[in-house]
Amino acid sequence: MNHSVLFQPLDLGALTLKNRIVMAPMTRNMSPGNIPGPQSLEYYRRRAEGGVGLIITEGTCINHIAANGYPDVPYFHGEERLAAWKKIADAVHREGGKIAPQLWHCGGMRRAGTPPEGEVNGYTPSGMNVPGKVNRHEMTKQDIKDVIAAFAQGAADAKALGFDAVELHGAHGYLIDQFFWEGTNQRNDEYGGSLENRSRFAIEIIQAVRAAVGPDFPIILRWSQWKQQDYTARLVESPETLEQFLIPLSEAGVDIFHCSTRRFWEPEFEGSTLNLAGWTRKITGKPAITVGSVGLSDEFLPLPGQAHFRESEPASLDDLLARLENAEFDLVAVGRALIANPDWATKIEAGSAEQLAPYTKEMLAELV
Repeated sequence: MNHSVLFQPLDLGALTLKNRIVMAPMTRNMSPGNIPGPQSLEYYRRRAEGGVGLIITEGTCINHIAANGYPDVPYFHGEERLAAWKKIADAVHREGGKIAPQLWHCGGMRRAGTPPEGEVNGYTPSGMNVPGKVNRHEMTKQDIKDVIAAFAQGAADAKALGFDAVELHGAHGYLIDQFFWEGTNQRNDEYGGSLENRSRFAIEIIQAVRAAVGPDFPIILRWSQWKQQDYTARLVESPETLEQFLIPLSEAGVDIFHCSTRRFWEPEFEGSTLNLAGWTRKITGKPAITVGSVGLSDEFLPLPGQAHFRESEPASLDDLLARLENAEFDLVAVGRALIANPDWATKIEAGSAEQLAPYTKEMLAELV
């Protein structure tokens, strides 16, 4: 098929993108001292040079004592760390790209003992990282206020540093998603119970971020049905419930929804071919990003007994292009294919897909 639809510009008000290609956020664990260094700068710069329209960074932790859950991930607070992020944003801009940090709180995915915060336990709505097992810190009302303020400060810093947008990580069983998910949210106050109440934490974060960045700075929300704790988990089972979930988030201030699925081509509900991004766009009228094994022959989730992204060969884009041509969604996030091919976008635009390298697990060993 003709790839030109991927390379049409998109005007999103304050954010104008040269094409529809987004670099998906991917944790790389290569920021010693939680500072993104020169290798990280070059990693992102090369993808901008290679034609990506919008780069969404790996998850970067907000300024909260329990935000981190993994070694050597970057933070988005502190003078030295923010100065490093500014250098990355400037480098991406010099190559003609746009960039948004993904602000992240790991919630219950944190285990006590994770450095550098040490014995601080994971923070969760109900002390659970998986349904039914209480082994984390149950958040107080003050904890909730502190985390909301930290997200808002991170967004304000992103704007001040010259980033083009900000993404809030509300997917994959991390903190915001743990509030969404009834399995891990068993609170009996206004933050638990009904879907409306379980969304309150996210809505208050979005509202605080909007107040911090003003009316024109784009806010992206990444969300998912599936969780790391349960790949089959679902927040909603019907378009009607999806509408009840999405509209309040949209009205709170989300400009773009980043709809994370394992396989973008799968329909979300029976009776329709629309995927999750398609339904999200239809319901909210807001731009939607699709993601999930784009351009590859196999999904990204690890094989049993393995911890790394699944290896995969380049695959046809025909179904993706047809859906984009039909305006099912607006943007396409590419993950592993961009690890394997920093110039993925340039090669696709040139009609040189046969030159694309497959993704292999060895590629995770270094930032290239």
